[in-house]
Amino acid sequence: MDHIKSRSLAEKTKAWLILPLLLVLVGFGCSSNAPEPNSNPKFDWFTYEGNDPIYEGLEVGEDEYVNPINAGYYPDPSIVRVEDDYYMVHSSFANYPGIPIFHSTDLVNWNQIGHVLDRPSQMPVDSLQMSRGIFAPTIEYHDGTFYVLSTLVDAGGNFMVTTDDPAGDWSELKWLDRVYGIDPSIFFDDDGKAYVLNNDAPEGGSQYEGHRAVWIREYDVPNNKSVGEPRMIINGGVDITQKPIWIEGPHIMKVDGEYVLHAAEGGTGPDHSQVVLKGDNPLGPFTPYEDNPILTQRHIDPNREFSVEYVGHADMVETANGEWWTVFLGVRPYDGVHFNTGRETFLLPVTWKDGWPIILEEDKTVPLKLKRPDLPLGEEPVPPTNGNFTYTDDFESQDLADYWTMLRTPREDWWAITQDGYLNLEARDDRVSGFGNPSFIGRRQQHAHGSASTKMIYNPETAGDRAGLVAFQRETHYYMLGVRMNENEQKEVFLEKAEGDQTEIIATAPIEGNENHEYFLRIEPKGAEYDFSYAVNEGEWESLYTGADGTILSTTKAGGFVGTIIGMYAYSPE
Repeated sequence: MDHIKSRSLAEKTKAWLILPLLLVLVGFGCSSNAPEPNSNPKFDWFTYEGNDPIYEGLEVGEDEYVNPINAGYYPDPSIVRVEDDYYMVHSSFANYPGIPIFHSTDLVNWNQIGHVLDRPSQMPVDSLQMSRGIFAPTIEYHDGTFYVLSTLVDAGGNFMVTTDDPAGDWSELKWLDRVYGIDPSIFFDDDGKAYVLNNDAPEGGSQYEGHRAVWIREYDVPNNKSVGEPRMIINGGVDITQKPIWIEGPHIMKVDGEYVLHAAEGGTGPDHSQVVLKGDNPLGPFTPYEDNPILTQRHIDPNREFSVEYVGHADMVETANGEWWTVFLGVRPYDGVHFNTGRETFLLPVTWKDGWPIILEEDKTVPLKLKRPDLPLGEEPVPPTNGNFTYTDDFESQDLADYWTMLRTPREDWWAITQDGYLNLEARDDRVSGFGNPSFIGRRQQHAHGSASTKMIYNPETAGDRAGLVAFQRETHYYMLGVRMNENEQKEVFLEKAEGDQTEIIATAPIEGNENHEYFLRIEPKGAEYDFSYAVNEGEWESLYTGADGTILSTTKAGGFVGTIIGMYAYSPE
C-alpha cells in the first residue's frame, strides 16, 4: 500500500500559514545575502548530537536492533499493521502539531510521516499546562479507513479522527458520543460490530486514590453514536482486593476465537505494568491471567547498566509471518532516579504461553539489543530515532521538518524559513514561562549525554529583548541560554534558570564588538548536569556556566508526562 509519502507541516497548513505575508510583516526578507540583523533573530543552522556512553563501541549485528526504537519524549505508543506496513502514534500533550505518526516496514526503522493533528482547528490546547492536552492515542485500520482515537484533556474530551492516507490530511475532530474519562480505543470485530473502550471512574465511584475502571460499549462508527449502555469490564485492575491503581490504555484483540484484553496498571511511574485478561465476548466477562503482570520492571534494582523503568502502556501487533511484537513506554534514568528524555518507546517480542501473551517473564530486564523481527530491512530514518548520532538542520527546505515542535497552538504566523536558508522567528511578548504560544521551535532531547548548538544572527534593540536556546521541560522548569538587552540597555550573553516559582539569571557575559551580530550558542546535557557555552567567532567556544543542575529538567522533579525539548526562542516586550 502506498501510504508513506510524508507531507510537510507547511503544506498541510497552507490555509493559515501565509509565508509571503509573514516575510513582509516581520521584515524577514529573502535576499541571497546575510539578513540584516534586528530584534527578530535569524538562525542559520541547528545541530543536535547524542553520545550516550551505553552506545559507544556497541556492536550491533545485521540481525539485531537496539532499544529504545523511538528515543526521547515519544510516549504511549499505539501500533497497527496494514499488509506489510506498520504505523505508530504517540501522545503529544500540549505540543503542536499533535500526535506524531511514524511508518515502518520492519518494526525497527521508523520514519516520521507527519502528525495526525496538524491544523489549529484540530488542536485547541491554548493556555493549557504542557502535560494536558493530547493523552494516549490509539490507531486502528478497518475496511480502507485509518482511525485514531484520543483524549483532549481539559479541551473537550474524547474524540476520533479518520483518513484513508495516514501521511495526508486527517479529518476534523469527531467527539465520541457518551464516552468519558480518558484513553479511548476501538475494536472492530469480525462480525461487523465495533466497540469503544475507555478508562473512567468505576461504577459507584472510586473507593481509593487511583481506583479506576475499564468500560466498553458497542459503537455505531458511521453515525458516531454509542449503542446501548456501557459495561464495566475491569474494576480497579486484575485483583481489586489489592487496590490496584490507574488501569488505563485498554486494547482488545481477537486471537484464535478468544478476546484478549490488555491494559496498563500501576500508574505511569515505578509501579507501571501491563496486565492481560481473556473472555469469550467483547462485552465480558474477562478472566485475568494468573501470572500477571506480563510486563514490569518494578521489582528490579534500577542500578544496572541499561536501566529501563516505568515500563507499560503496551500495544501488540502480529506480523504477516506470524510473529508477535509489542511496543511500550519506558524511561532510562541516568542515575537510577532522574530522566530528562521523558517516556520513550521500546520494542520486544511477544511469546504465547498456554494461550496467553507474555512480554517479559520473572526477573528478565528490557535488553539493550536483541534479534530483529523476521522482516526485510526497512529504510533507515533521517535523522535517526535511536543510538548515537549527529544531525544538522541547515534550513535548506522551506518547510519545517516533522521533528520540530511548538508549545501549544499557533494562532498567528510568527516563523518562516527564507529562501537563503534562515529560520526566522518574530520576537513577541509571549514567554516560555507563560501559558501561551511563544516564539519557540524545538526538538526532543533524545540522549542523556549530548549537545544542541546553533548559529544566531541577532541585534536586540529594546531593554528586555532576548533570543537564543532553551532547554524546556515545562513552564516552570527550563534553562535559557541567549543574548539580551539588559535593563541598562547593554547587550550580554546570559543564562536563566527556572525551577518552580524561582526564576533567576545565574550567569552573564558582556558583549564587546561583534559588529556582525553573529552568536554561537551551545547546551550540553551530561546526565545530571548541563554545561552552557557561547562564541562570537565560530569554534572559539567560551564557557558561560558548567555543572548546572540538570535534574530540574527531569520528570521526577518537574512532574508531568513530557520530556525535555531543546530549541530556538525569541521574546520582545514590545
